[in-house]
Amino acid sequence: MKPRITVITIAVDDLDRALRFYRDGLGLPTEGIFGTEFEYGAVAFFDLQHGVKLGIWPRTSLAHDTGLPLGTPSPTEMTLGHNVSSKAEVDTVMAQAQKAGAMIVKPPQETFWGGYAGYFLDPDRHLWEVVWNPQWKIPD
Repeated sequence: MKPRITVITIAVDDLDRALRFYRDGLGLPTEGIFGTEFEYGAVAFFDLQHGVKLGIWPRTSLAHDTGLPLGTPSPTEMTLGHNVSSKAEVDTVMAQAQKAGAMIVKPPQETFWGGYAGYFLDPDRHLWEVVWNPQWKIPD
């Protein structure tokens, strides 16, 4: 398998609320919700870097499409990592997320490996890590 991940879709309980969080609160670019003419079709995508998109899709739609039953989501199953270019930017993004309605799980702090990071939960309890890694050069 070649590494060609182009969309990361996360399940949400309230599509409008999630749209406001990511678009208005975090400032991610999007064309908004589309597919509302289809039962289980409403979805929104946000442009990330290098052509990658973040999708938000109602949990009930994802369950319907996959044929899997709805389960109890757990925020510790995975994280979405947002790498930034400085410690100050970690602080800025964490404050922006909190203002948008995120719950701060772990405030920004020095890491055991020499970086600086914090964690927040979005309104649907997806776990995000905002991190500065001194070993990585982050392009603008």
